[in-house]
Amino acid sequence: MLLLAASPVGKGCLVDAASVLPVLAAVPPAVLAGTDTANVVELADPLEPQAVLTRLRAAAAATGPLTLFVTGQLQLDRRQRLPHLALARTTPATVRYTAFPWHWFREELRLRPVGSTTLLLDLHADAETWAWLRGHALDCGPGVAVHGRVAPPAGRRRVAAPTYMKAVATILRSGGRPAAEQLHQMALARVAGEGEVGDLVLSGVGTGAGPGVGYAPAAPARPVPGGYRPQPPASAPHGPRPQAPDRLTFPAPPTNEPTAARTAPRAATTDTTDPHAAITTAVQSGNHADADALAARWEQAAVAAHGPGSEEALHWAEVRADLAMFAGDAERSCRTWMAVAAARLSAGQPVDAPAVEAAVDRAHHQWGRITDAPRARELGPALADLRSRVPGRREGALDHVRKQLHQLQTQG
Repeated sequence: MLLLAASPVGKGCLVDAASVLPVLAAVPPAVLAGTDTANVVELADPLEPQAVLTRLRAAAAATGPLTLFVTGQLQLDRRQRLPHLALARTTPATVRYTAFPWHWFREELRLRPVGSTTLLLDLHADAETWAWLRGHALDCGPGVAVHGRVAPPAGRRRVAAPTYMKAVATILRSGGRPAAEQLHQMALARVAGEGEVGDLVLSGVGTGAGPGVGYAPAAPARPVPGGYRPQPPASAPHGPRPQAPDRLTFPAPPTNEPTAARTAPRAATTDTTDPHAAITTAVQSGNHADADALAARWEQAAVAAHGPGSEEALHWAEVRADLAMFAGDAERSCRTWMAVAAARLSAGQPVDAPAVEAAVDRAHHQWGRITDAPRARELGPALADLRSRVPGRREGALDHVRKQLHQLQTQG
């Protein structure tokens, strides 16, 4: 279970997010989580998006039900106009680098078993973000239950209170643990009773279109002191995660995560279970070949049903790239990520599209883990070509590839 409360320090603060944590902390963990036992991780006004990502990733990797309580404010980055959760150091000019991209929730939660994840959200938006929400969704991923509200700006020089989340905590402290939907409705009734109106209500299970309010991607990155270092992938089936010395990541999921892949290919297969859960089980058991074979069948079904360049097919290609990484086959993972990037570019996606950048970033990281020098030397020129087209958001990425390739070539 993760309790996250974040808002900027200073005049840019719209909500006193951290004020809800003592109220939530007074609720027994098992009641908060709705389970017999629970581990609680609390983040109060974190400074760095990577610190939040590390905690979120650890929570997402845990087995069993997961509940996240998130309180804070939403802001758009100026370049891509995409939503972020503002952190302590966030200002309007630094959203892209100091705030937590909302799509990282979706990216880290996307492979959890359907029905195992619940988010309770109490968010406040500035005027710009409030206008954006009128035409966009704030989805947290397929199969993820989302309940809560987004409140409009409270007015000049006024810092709002997280009344919805405080209502949730008060209800839970009173005894009993209603189901998430019932808890949500009870909290809304309390908020309405206090005279708050005009909120955007979030309630439902993500299906790819978003539960009432949905989602859009962006992936900021901070310069790494000491030169460029390729970053490890942002997500993969849960289970053993490879330990890389560079744990800082900047994940970017596809713009339209293909949740139809969970159901559409079933017409062409006899598998009636959630393939992501089955793949996770295989990976956790060390049966990497079985996991890849299952993903390959779903990829073939998606290609047959939707075409080789469809989001459904690319989703399963990405899953297979992650599976190759878990199996320790960095070369195959690199090749697959490069193929995904090439397919997205061929489909007309821009070079700075999050899904394109993510594929090249992950290919770059896996290339650096290939221990067979001739194999790495063989893939290097193609990766350099991709990097020249898709430089990514970390300075020095292309130079890093060229330098490493030159060293491989001189080693002969």
